[in-house]
Amino acid sequence: MRQSIVHIALVVKDYDEAIDFYVNKLKFELIEDTYQPEQDKRWVVVSPPGAKGVTLLLARASKPEQFDFVGNQAGGRVFLFLNTDDFWRDYNRMVIDGIKFVREPKQADYGIVAVFEDLYGNRWDLLQLDPDHPMATRV
Repeated sequence: MRQSIVHIALVVKDYDEAIDFYVNKLKFELIEDTYQPEQDKRWVVVSPPGAKGVTLLLARASKPEQFDFVGNQAGGRVFLFLNTDDFWRDYNRMVIDGIKFVREPKQADYGIVAVFEDLYGNRWDLLQLDPDHPMATRV
């Protein structure tokens, strides 16, 4: 059997400001931006450069109960993990581009890691896994 997670929905306040952040600040690729008139919403999918797996579906909050989750999808914990093949290249570029890091880089037993926030305050790990880590061959 073969299955995979295709999208993770990330609740956002506004499609265009979210696209701007993910494409222009994080350098993600805009995979799809399709208007769905029957639901008056857009299907917006972004992905890190060169990634072949899971994508982010930028889902605009459309109901009052959804707005509380914008920027707090994991209750203050790190929500998403962005692996890179060159931690220092990406970390330095992100700092220059104004990405807010809330935990400075450190060497952990699994690799190099730092925590940053997206435009709404969701926390992310930027990490470069050590080559011998079990997940290194899966990314």
